[in-house]
Amino acid sequence: MSEAAQPLLEVNGLKKYFPIKSGLLSRTVGSVKAVDDISFSIKQGETFGLVGESGSGKSTVGRTILRLTDKTDGEVKFKGVDLYKLAPQELRQLRPKMQLIFQDPYSSLNPRVRIGDAIGEALLDHGLAPREEIRDRVMDVLAACGLSSYHIDRFPHEFSGGQRQRVGIARALVLNPDLIIADEPVSALDVSIQAQIINLFRKMQDTQGLTYLFISHDLSVVEHLCSHIGVMYLGSMMETASRGELFRNPLHPYTKALLSAVPIPIPKLKRERIVLSGELPNPANPPSGCKFHTRCPFAVARCREEAPLFRNVGNDHSVACHLV
Repeated sequence: MSEAAQPLLEVNGLKKYFPIKSGLLSRTVGSVKAVDDISFSIKQGETFGLVGESGSGKSTVGRTILRLTDKTDGEVKFKGVDLYKLAPQELRQLRPKMQLIFQDPYSSLNPRVRIGDAIGEALLDHGLAPREEIRDRVMDVLAACGLSSYHIDRFPHEFSGGQRQRVGIARALVLNPDLIIADEPVSALDVSIQAQIINLFRKMQDTQGLTYLFISHDLSVVEHLCSHIGVMYLGSMMETASRGELFRNPLHPYTKALLSAVPIPIPKLKRERIVLSGELPNPANPPSGCKFHTRCPFAVARCREEAPLFRNVGNDHSVACHLV
């Protein structure tokens, strides 16, 4: 496979189970299946959106890809290299090319460290720039993220929520990465600031050819930024498709329910609202068969007894549902 055709990121059969321990001897009595056998790939310069309810395992996927938490099974390849086969020093050399933007930038910033030092410390740590060039590099990336040069000497508490998110983006961009995993980067912001941050993501992608894994529960945000979308439920992938295909022809009942909750900008248009009954099942004891059958209004006996295969139904559209 040529380098141009090879995906930048490949995730194959990824699993992450957290053990449940009990008793005086802390024996393992079960496991929470946070990520349960999911696969997808992202090409250079594309944005893959990962959506689903809170507790569906989206953030765990991002952290497991970056080896911030170890996998249980599966394969993660970055530029064709299996990240889980790298020695610690080899992984450290690759880390600048894979960056994470946190949902809450304030909690990821040291309140006693000035923003310029927080952004520049990774350059020093990885030996990517001499100390005398750090300040200029930081000022350049702040300007690219819509912040002013005088912000470099401020502390985190002196910024608004939108500005802090820009700082988080600047801290990732300063290392000149190829892949950015953005974990709910706009969920805590108001709508106008969300639009500014999304436009910034687009601008950085156009100018630097960045590739994003964009994690969100908001399909209206994902629609404006992502070229391909994956829908997760209880640790499993329910459906993947291109943005246009997914919004035009959703196949899984769970995807249809999520899309029905997206506000329509034209008040006169109406969309049937699908309200799911019940709560998200316990990932430590998921339902048999299709994990979604306990909340699916169309479930049949087969859904309760047999887990559906995740299969391609044409037009690069894959779904795990017996009803399709």
